[in-house]
Formats: sequence, C-alpha cells, structure tokens
Amino acid sequence: MSQVIEDNADDAPDDNGPHKDIAPIINGWGYEHGTINVRRIVGLDGVPKLQMRLELGLLQMEVTGRPDGTRPFGFESLLEYHEHRITEHKQTHNGTLQGFGLTSDHCQALREEAAMYYQRYLSLFVIGDFPAVVRDTSRNLRVLDLCGKFAADEQDKLVLEQYRPYIIMMRTRASATILAKEQKLHQALDLVRDGLAQIRNFFEKFGHAEAFEQCEEARVLKRFGREIKKKLPVGELERLQRRLKKAVVSEQYELAAKLRDQITAMEVQPKLIQDAGAKGDV
Repeated sequence: MSQVIEDNADDAPDDNGPHKDIAPIINGWGYEHGTINVRRIVGLDGVPKLQMRLELGLLQMEVTGRPDGTRPFGFESLLEYHEHRITEHKQTHNGTLQGFGLTSDHCQALREEAAMYYQRYLSLFVIGDFPAVVRDTSRNLRVLDLCGKFAADEQDKLVLEQYRPYIIMMRTRASATILAKEQKLHQALDLVRDGLAQIRNFFEKFGHAEAFEQCEEARVLKRFGREIKKKLPVGELERLQRRLKKAVVSEQYELAAKLRDQITAMEVQPKLIQDAGAKGDV
C-alpha cells in the first residue's frame, strides 16, 4: 500500500518558517556513484545519527536501537518483540514451543526491519564502527534463525537464507578487524577460518557444496585472511625458507645448500625432542 501526502497551499510554510526542502541539508555533499557515502552527525536531539547519501537524497538512521527510532509494541525492535512472545509462550505452555509460529505478515515485517539494519551495518562498516557492525549482523542472523524455525509458510523460512553468507562475511570481517587492530592476529585468522567454515556448512546444508568455491563472500574472506597472514611475525624457519627460495631463483647454489642444511636441522630437532619425550627422556 502506498501513501501520498500533499501540502495544502494554506498549510505551506512561509519564507520565514521551516521548509521541507532537503537541498540545504545535502548541499555540498554530492552523490558519488559506486561508493557508499556515509557520515555521522549530531541530531537536533543531541544524539548521534548516521546519514547515507543516496542518488535522490539521503537516509538518516539512529546509531543504536531500531534504525528508524521507533519501538514497536514497546520493544527495541520486532525481533525483540517476537523473542518476548517465545518466552511468554514457554511460560504458558509448560516450557514448550508447541503451537508457536510466525505468520507471513510477521515474517514480511521482520524482513523489512532487517533491511533497515542492513543499511545501518553497511554504513557502520564504512565509518569503521566494527563493534556496532558485529552487533547488527549478529542481530540479523537471529532474524534468519527465527524465521527459519517458526515461519508457518515454507517460503518465509527460506527467503532470507540467501543472505546468510553475506551477513556471516560482514560479521567475520568486523570481528576479525577488531582483533587485528589489537594485534591479536592469530585469533583474527581463526575467526576468518570459522567464518569460512560457516559459509561452507551453509552450502552443504542445502546440497550445494560445490558452490562454496564460487561464492563471492568466501573469496572476500580468503583475501582478508591472506592480508592478515602477511602481518604475522615471520618465524625463523619461514625466514630461512624464503631465503632459500630466493637463493635458488638467483642461482646461488652454495648458499642454497647451506640454507637447506639449516632448515633440515630445524625441522629434525622438534621431531627428536618429540621422540625423546615419548621414550621418557625429556
């Protein structure tokens, strides 16, 4: 259903009153095709807001709570409202969820709400607020799980699932970036591997395991993982292996032979210690 609101001439503001034209607001902030144009501002209420520049105007979002600032049924969002319904249902049905469900209207409203959170976490990613990205992507994954479990219509169970790899990818990048900034590079790399495993499991669940290798979200995470690896401290063994490779390429065979001996000694030593430990000598 669409709604058209027209200002009557009698109600139009005069030259000295407030004006509804948004041109003064976006003046000097041109739309750039192919980029996500975002800025953080402070609203008239003194609370920070996010603005995303669009070709025909802008979107303004709250930084916390529901992006449009409303509280459906008195809850932070429709997701929280339905999660509260689940709790109440358990309390009145001996701890079971038998008979609980989401109608097509419920699911449609949840999808529309999730789209608002998508716009926000995309904006938050651009400005580098990664903890908030983790918050909003985790929240949207809860919507997918909720609809997948309780939607009455089979189509409503599946319609959002196509976005799961993308949401996982965004949450993984944000979470790993936080750790990488703290120089917790190994932990960041573990998160990337876990994100890739989740995406792989997604395709396997729906019987399309082969699609994982062509998945753009997986490719993004693999590239991101390689970037993290480049920042890892180089161990002595890896450093020698790199020198050996360069020596062979430059045909410095005498140096290459010495490097091979050093590498062999380093690779053998841990095995000797392990074997000695197995015999009780360590």
